[in-house]
Amino acid sequence: MGSGLLPDLGTEIFIPVCAVIGIAFALFQWVLVSQVKLSPVASSGSRDSPSKNGYNDYLIEEEEGLNDHNVVMKCAEIQNAISEGATSFLFTEYKYVGIFMVAFAALIFVFLGSVEGFSTKPQPCSYDPKRTCKPALATAAFSTISFLLGAVTSVVSGFLGMKIATYANARTTLEARKGVGKAFIVAFRSGAVMGFLLAANGLVVLFITINVFKLYYGDDWSGLFESITGYGLGGSSMALFGRVGGGIYTKAADVGADLVGKVERNIPEDDPRNPAVIADNVGDNVGDIAGMGSDLFGSYAEASCAALVVASISSFGIDHDYTGMLYPLLISSMGILVCLITTLFATDFFEIKLVSEIEPALKKQLIISTVLMTVGIAIITFISVPATFTIFNFGTQKVVHNWQLFLCVAVGLWAGLIIGFVTEYYTSNAYSPVQDVADSCRTGAATNVIFGLALGYKSVIIPIFAIAVSIYVSFSFAAMYGVAVAALGMLSTIATGLAIDAYGPISDNAGGIAEMAGMSHRIRERTDALDAAGNTTAAIGKGFAIGSAALVSLALFGAFVSRASISTVDVLTPKVFIGLIVGAMLPYWFSAMTMKSVGSAALKMVEEVRRQFNTIPGLMEGTAKPDYATCVKISTDASIKEMIPPGALVMLTPLIVGIFFGVETLSGVLAGSLVSGVQIAISASNTGGAWDNAKKYIEAGASEHARTLGPKGSDPHKAAVIGDTIGDPLKDTSGPSLNILIKLMAVESLVFAPFFATHGGLLFKLL
Repeated sequence: MGSGLLPDLGTEIFIPVCAVIGIAFALFQWVLVSQVKLSPVASSGSRDSPSKNGYNDYLIEEEEGLNDHNVVMKCAEIQNAISEGATSFLFTEYKYVGIFMVAFAALIFVFLGSVEGFSTKPQPCSYDPKRTCKPALATAAFSTISFLLGAVTSVVSGFLGMKIATYANARTTLEARKGVGKAFIVAFRSGAVMGFLLAANGLVVLFITINVFKLYYGDDWSGLFESITGYGLGGSSMALFGRVGGGIYTKAADVGADLVGKVERNIPEDDPRNPAVIADNVGDNVGDIAGMGSDLFGSYAEASCAALVVASISSFGIDHDYTGMLYPLLISSMGILVCLITTLFATDFFEIKLVSEIEPALKKQLIISTVLMTVGIAIITFISVPATFTIFNFGTQKVVHNWQLFLCVAVGLWAGLIIGFVTEYYTSNAYSPVQDVADSCRTGAATNVIFGLALGYKSVIIPIFAIAVSIYVSFSFAAMYGVAVAALGMLSTIATGLAIDAYGPISDNAGGIAEMAGMSHRIRERTDALDAAGNTTAAIGKGFAIGSAALVSLALFGAFVSRASISTVDVLTPKVFIGLIVGAMLPYWFSAMTMKSVGSAALKMVEEVRRQFNTIPGLMEGTAKPDYATCVKISTDASIKEMIPPGALVMLTPLIVGIFFGVETLSGVLAGSLVSGVQIAISASNTGGAWDNAKKYIEAGASEHARTLGPKGSDPHKAAVIGDTIGDPLKDTSGPSLNILIKLMAVESLVFAPFFATHGGLLFKLL
């Protein structure tokens, strides 16, 4: 079939160099953020040096009280409390998750090793029975190693993201005194640190793993890339616990703080008198930052693994075309370079001076990265992939042209942009859907809930069409390999996506610190403006995660069907149909468990916050300090305890179905969970985002319409707070966790496929 223009040596240099550039750029952004000092010393340099805006920075700092020692030291103290709380929770969570990680790694080794009775003899190759490949025991051992590598990388990704966010939140608050533009740059640069570290670490670990495994496997590329699938399983299994545990933590604190503080006591959000306020700010970091980081790393790892497995039994693997084989990693490498250029547009090429410029600047990041990445994909495709090649397609080899492969990746990339903008339309208070939800608060919480649910259901339509079109185009051109690289196309700008996503919680924390430190109302308005834009970008990030999860899950499903030697999946057969209907039920079961967990934890939090307000003399008057530590402990204990049942549901379902009902029923379960899970996830995330921004629309009072609904404490505002409280677990716990459910069940099924195909279906064998 020939080979591309890029030699193998060029690939071996290009991928690690791009990863190193990504890490170096992240560290450079960190250095720039660290120049904002958490001390009462002016950080602007000379009193006489004019700023870009033509004003004297020092005078502005004097006006906003930068040299007020008490305020600055208070910011540092609050940041330390948030950082310590987040670190303590993650270490506690990782202790439990570490035990699971070791136990599940042992399970992988035992199950896969038993496929051929722990034989060490070479086996006939699955794609060519005349040739011999490495024994099944080797696949078991290397799958276990790659699982552990993926799990550790996922944990590190989440932890680094949390540390960066807690490092930057108070610095964003301090910069807000000089103007909204300077605060925006600090928050965005901090998000970029997380985005580039995660993208580069995921890429370099996968690249090194492939090349180390290749030393053993040699020409057995099918066995090599089958064992690499454990990397995706490790990444997603850690992401599940991070998302569910962090989501329960943050929403228990948020709901408790809002219901008692804002509704019952009529005090501002993040008021230092509220005992749950530190736990709430900690939750933003462990849920929205650490959880999202692990989640998107899992998507990237799984999409790469699905593409590599399919490619290994196509002409790339059969002809030992190293460059063509690593095409998925080349896409991700180019994505790092594109995102680096895109980031400069937000931090260096243009300057934000007005509040109204924040959200457009973040949206431009998506547009610029998508346009540049389209060109980048074209370059990578035409230099690394032969003009024609074959892709494995359910037992046959399908001839594909390189321009068709380019269109597969591009359609996924642009589908992601469409999903992002549709999500923004339905969750931003700049547009009519959220304004209608806010207006419905005139008649109370009931109509607010009705309008919010309707908005969420309606917001599913266009994203599903975008996903459907990208699946049809990519599958038509390059079968399941096309779907896998379409998912990678959607995730190719992951560094930019994570930067704008992490920006939101950092800005939210910055606002909380400003309130708790007793800073001026003007500074709180600036941080609120940053936070309102961050709510929308967080919703966009969730949209990307859910859309890519749909494509990743389908690609993994295709790889599972191929690896389990299933020729067709016929929904009219009872074995498949029962799996389909049970699979469609699983996202509802999972959502019920996570929602109830948030409710139970929030109930304890509400009782504790009420107790403190009722029993601590002088708390409401501000003369006594609340007991923050008890609220942090309630969230920590509840999230650790409550994350286990939903996690067990997801991890055990493929094992139980595969062992007792076989691969055909399992294929039905995977298809059913994919179809219903995507719909519920999009609806839940957008409903919650709309309720949140409807509340902020009323609170900001930026338009005549908004002012008729306010001010804070009015009946419409209280109705909006109730809607936001209901939406919190939807948008930050159940919704985002569902995309991990559909990916994780698919990749787990793929890893265990040889065992299920050989020993599965025990009940049907007995009947």
